[in-house]
Amino acid sequence: MLSSVGNLLILTNILITISLIFICYNCTINSNKSVPQKIYQLSLFQSTISIITFFTLIVAFIISDFSLVTVYQNSHSLKPIFYKISGSWGNHEGSLLLWINVLSIFSFLFLVFNRSSSINYKAWTLLAQNSLILGFLLFLFVNSNPFSLIVPTPNEGLGLNPILQDPALAIHPPLLYVGFVGSSIYFSAAIGSLMSNFNGKLFADSIKIWVIISWIFQTLGIIVGSIWAYYELGWGGFWFWDPVENASLMPWFVMTALMHSVLVLQKRESLYSWVIILCLSTFILSVTGTFLVRSGILNSVHTFANDPSRGLYILIFLSLMILISLGIFFNKNKREFYSFNLNSRETLILFNNWFMAFYLITVLVGTIFPIFTEVIGQNKISVGPPFYNIVIVPFLIPFLFIMGIAGNTKWIKSNLSFLKIIIPILILSVLINFLITHYFRSYSILSNMIIISSIFLILYSLNDLIKFFIKKKLEQISRVIAHLGFALMIFFISINHNFSTEFDFNLKVGEERKFDNYKISFESLQLDERKNYKAVVGKFDLIDLKSFNIEKLRPEIRIYKQPETLTYEASIKSKIFYDLYITMSNINRSDLYNIKFQKKPFMLWIWLSAILICIGGAVRILKNEN
Repeated sequence: MLSSVGNLLILTNILITISLIFICYNCTINSNKSVPQKIYQLSLFQSTISIITFFTLIVAFIISDFSLVTVYQNSHSLKPIFYKISGSWGNHEGSLLLWINVLSIFSFLFLVFNRSSSINYKAWTLLAQNSLILGFLLFLFVNSNPFSLIVPTPNEGLGLNPILQDPALAIHPPLLYVGFVGSSIYFSAAIGSLMSNFNGKLFADSIKIWVIISWIFQTLGIIVGSIWAYYELGWGGFWFWDPVENASLMPWFVMTALMHSVLVLQKRESLYSWVIILCLSTFILSVTGTFLVRSGILNSVHTFANDPSRGLYILIFLSLMILISLGIFFNKNKREFYSFNLNSRETLILFNNWFMAFYLITVLVGTIFPIFTEVIGQNKISVGPPFYNIVIVPFLIPFLFIMGIAGNTKWIKSNLSFLKIIIPILILSVLINFLITHYFRSYSILSNMIIISSIFLILYSLNDLIKFFIKKKLEQISRVIAHLGFALMIFFISINHNFSTEFDFNLKVGEERKFDNYKISFESLQLDERKNYKAVVGKFDLIDLKSFNIEKLRPEIRIYKQPETLTYEASIKSKIFYDLYITMSNINRSDLYNIKFQKKPFMLWIWLSAILICIGGAVRILKNEN
């Protein structure tokens, strides 16, 4: 029943999308004076049908309809209702359907909220957007249909990967999809701009809010994924330069560059070609990440699928997208000549754009280089944190300084009066860094420079914040909040990286171990029956030998039946200034347990500073700042 309903809805949406493409094309060649009412009606119908189709799949998961292959492979009748619902997008087919929902909804919202834009521009934008929607709908229906039947109908499902059964990871994919799939609308708008000659400030105004919205959701998605990795994977880290993590980070670099470049286009009617390139690149990188994740090329806990046929379709679709968009760009774009003063805001924004481009190229090379070496030389290599730390970290230092200075420069030409504050702030940054070194211990010159530059941006941003409130000029408050959040995040990550401590040892029940200023006691083991798994809970007492404060830590080994899997759950005590983190694992079914203990400073502040970055973006939307 649900299979027939779902397939009928998908086919209906394919017909609606084809109709929209046909009507939008006619609109571009007939020079309509207004957008035909049919386009509004069909676009609303399209997004409504997409939402209903997705809810049909969710219902199938809730009622455990194992006649559907997708439900059978990714659910189980004993699974909690929350994870049944999140399981609907925790797989390739369901996530692709969610993709199409985001594409359709953004298409309709763009049409509604851009009523004052050129008719020809809107028609070309919708034509491009619906071409994308049609491509993904055909992919869904032919190759990745979530409503495909399995005969005979199984009595029970295989279940969802246990490490994906987590609240943070349940909301992580939808946030990311709104981010990088939402970038499709300004990809389409860039095509529409080139085809209709709708450019300059008007084009910047039409895409600005969509860039900020997708950037906020992309940032939130990355943050939630990092939090999940920290407490769920049992490694004690929040970023590992995993290839699939990189796939979400690469569009973020371009979005960030685009968000700043749009300001130049708004204020100076300049950088139009660069803005178009960034609009096209963001969604192209999003689809590239999708290809890497779903083709089976990369192995990761994040990957959805390893079907080569799916990868081939996405590769062909991606190649056509790149060829067509670049063809339109080179055919329609007019050459621009930039003449910026060195001491102007647009020049510093352009500098930071170059830094973002450098970070993007570094991460892209680090992600795909292992693929080429394996194909060409049959050698498997991995590119991990050392590579990224060596290449990226030194360039963060000037990047942070420019971030601080850029906000106080003026458009066209600055009088440089703001430079008088730089020396005092820089001296204060060095002094604070000296105190940190003295309080903790010495560390590398590079780490010193990163901390000094991040403190510089923190102090500079706080100075701006105080100045704005005193003068009651809050026009740039969003920029200050976002830059302050970024500076705090880099600062706390640097402190965390340099001053985290880790101890690895083996214990039996009843034993204890002293290390650093702590003593840990392995009190007992307890077996708990949970709804869809059993948990072996270790009871540990951690005693601070200075304050004699006792913390009770409870790491777990979870045993899932559907599918049969062991997971290791960390026990984390989060304090204001540090986290106490412990995991345990059994050694060859003996009485010994391997215990990993970590003390990680300022973890809470890393998350809060990252959220502060998003708040800055949200304030820009609410205040409609330039």
